[in-house]
Amino acid sequence: MRVCILGAGLTSLTLAKALVNQNIYVDLYSQKKINLPHKSRTIGISKSNIEFFNNSIMNVGKIAWKLKKIEIFSDNLGKEKLINFENNHNELFSIIRNQKLFESLIKSLSKDKHFKRINSLKNFNLSDNYSLIINTDFTSPITKKYFSRKILKQYNGSAYTTIIQHEKIVNDIAVQIFTKLGPLAFLPISEKETSVVYSFYNKKNENINDLIEKYNRKYKIFKIEKINSFELKSLNLRSYYQDNILAFGDLLHRIHPLAGQGFNMTIRDIKILLEIIVSKHSLGLGLDSSVNYEFEKRLKHKNFIFSNGIDMVQEFFNFERKINSSFLSKSVQLLNKSPKINKFFTKIADRGALI
Repeated sequence: MRVCILGAGLTSLTLAKALVNQNIYVDLYSQKKINLPHKSRTIGISKSNIEFFNNSIMNVGKIAWKLKKIEIFSDNLGKEKLINFENNHNELFSIIRNQKLFESLIKSLSKDKHFKRINSLKNFNLSDNYSLIINTDFTSPITKKYFSRKILKQYNGSAYTTIIQHEKIVNDIAVQIFTKLGPLAFLPISEKETSVVYSFYNKKNENINDLIEKYNRKYKIFKIEKINSFELKSLNLRSYYQDNILAFGDLLHRIHPLAGQGFNMTIRDIKILLEIIVSKHSLGLGLDSSVNYEFEKRLKHKNFIFSNGIDMVQEFFNFERKINSSFLSKSVQLLNKSPKINKFFTKIADRGALI
């Protein structure tokens, strides 16, 4: 059986690697020149997703930086912690540079006989004999024709990313601060480097470097690398597929980066898609539109609930920022003191919606 993937981002490469591991032939159509992800961009991957990634896609242990704790603060509570997530000092989350993961996937796929990259999206034809066509490309004519109906939300702001280089420390605690300008995250990637993601609400002429210095509480910073930015928005596609064509990745769902769950949702999607494909193969069945039907049936409602949950968190702290009150933060702080509630939210962050 042969599958076609349109696009050449992290999602496409990760999915391609997962499929070729199942001895499925994959043709990946992309632009002639593939641009590497910006070196300041990083992704957070939950513990359960890292385990799945290592076992079913590719071992990323050498490029993943393990975190043992996540501390969350709010401007309205000062230096007092709002929420604290940890798992008996065990791994809770991992951070990987987008560029390193991209390069590792390309290197691995280039050696696999089941994989073929075609350096032109123009060469793709719907009439080609593919069992499944998986589209991750926003600019594809297929996207405009079949996947234009979506629930879209603009946050009227941008996210800024960079890497800070600092003095060597034991660097295994991620920090999220809900500032008066928006959420700011410090995500360790080594003993001497930390990724920074700062999401702004409608603010211009702010000096990102000064704000990083202002909220930095533990790093002796030597250098702040060049800052990259992207527009803040969320979306949920209304229909996941058309016949044997399946939308995937950010084309299906995109969420606010405050919780670092975007790529985690995609990994969970890949896991379910593999389960469906392996199940059909075990029954001696081929791949067809029924794969897409089952995929949408199993995941559409879960992804919608989860992405709206992330949006509710964003709106919750945005509302508190607007009214300039600490009442909501103190309520969350009180709830988090319950071990059961803390454990519940830790599981949601790790595995997605528990439904």
